[in-house]
Amino acid sequence: MWAKRRLRRNYFYILLILSVSVVGLSGCRSSRKSRDDNGYAKVETLRLEKNHFKKDSPLVDEAMTWLGTPYCYAKSDKGEGTDCSGMVMKVYENVTGIKIPRNSAKQADFCRCLDKKDVTKGDLVFFATGKDPERISHVGIMIDESNFIHASTKKGVIISQIDTPYYTRTFRMFGRPERKE
Repeated sequence: MWAKRRLRRNYFYILLILSVSVVGLSGCRSSRKSRDDNGYAKVETLRLEKNHFKKDSPLVDEAMTWLGTPYCYAKSDKGEGTDCSGMVMKVYENVTGIKIPRNSAKQADFCRCLDKKDVTKGDLVFFATGKDPERISHVGIMIDESNFIHASTKKGVIISQIDTPYYTRTFRMFGRPERKE
């Protein structure tokens, strides 16, 4: 009898500790002021309608049709799953007929490097987001002077601002794909 009471008391203490831990951990996440209601970083992602941007660039128009496509490494299927370089490769091929390489570092090599003042809608923007701060590992398509569309690993195809601290820190270059004859 004494053993049963002790066992029940131990279960009670374990449940109490687990409950307090769960409440404590959930409180940490909700107190972050830099996150929105869905847990997404407010400064990185714009929540805009697809028709917010002027429809005067076929590349931007095509890229916008990819919005909401989930992230999937090594895929390039609109609406089903894509990674950043897969989306860029398909958008350029569908609109211009230019076949650019499959990975973001090779896409950067394929491009003519641009000064910021020369960047137009449809140009590419490259970042080094991996462990090596010099190796290009992410790409997006500029949709205006300060926003680009890309495939985020956590949120899928989204629009982000280039001047956020994260993208400013990881930015490597702007580029324009050119036919290699």
